[in-house]
Amino acid sequence: MSEAEGTVKLKRDGKKLIIEIDRKDKMNGFTPMMFDGISKAFQELEDDPDLWVGLLFFAGEHTTAGLDLPKFFGPNAHVDEESDKDSNDRPDAFALRRICSKPIVMAVQGITYTVGIEMMLAADIVVASEDCRFCQLEPKRGLAVFGGAHVRYIQRAGWGNAMYHLMRADEFDASRALEIGFVQEVVSVGSQIARATELADEICQCSPIALQEIKRAAKVYLQEGEEKAFAEIDRMRQVTLSSEDAKEGMQSFIEKRKPSFEGK
Repeated sequence: MSEAEGTVKLKRDGKKLIIEIDRKDKMNGFTPMMFDGISKAFQELEDDPDLWVGLLFFAGEHTTAGLDLPKFFGPNAHVDEESDKDSNDRPDAFALRRICSKPIVMAVQGITYTVGIEMMLAADIVVASEDCRFCQLEPKRGLAVFGGAHVRYIQRAGWGNAMYHLMRADEFDASRALEIGFVQEVVSVGSQIARATELADEICQCSPIALQEIKRAAKVYLQEGEEKAFAEIDRMRQVTLSSEDAKEGMQSFIEKRKPSFEGK
């Protein structure tokens, strides 16, 4: 991936896969190659049993100004058909085709427009810097929303709040995002990555088997409803109780110590 098209930098830190998006000279305006890089990163996270959580953040002062539109819709737009075909089998940035089974923690700051919002709504936990400015401005460009906002705004904020922002394409701040459930914490400028890292480390203190089962069954609720989700309890019980992690959890309780999970 060329720097002009943006880079997706990966770093392993214990059980965390750290994913940094960097095209800061263009306010992290997204290109097709950046989405492909995120998808490949999520697949690496998915495939490696030694990685338990993904930490996603953005270089520079801003999350993203949105799509670099000419890269997608202009006369010089280029899509790698082979890569695009391959990406259908990988988790994607918006969790539309395939959802990463492992927890994703995301940090955002400054301008967080369009695809930035849709990516964070596809994440599991989001930490926002207090200087965040959010806007789903596609309708002011003559476009609908293509990354799941028409569903996830409603899931998080309810119909009225969703339409209040989608139909006005207005800008709102971090406190409003916290109020309607788009982000889970608002922190001081510059501390969002450190706080997201702390949360990722907390996640790593839990059994990855248990967390993946919880996430999987919770997604069943969103996609198929309450009855189907309740029906998943038996599977969750079987999968977790038959694991070595469950045995370690019980033993650590008896011995009054912290558990040492292995994801088995």
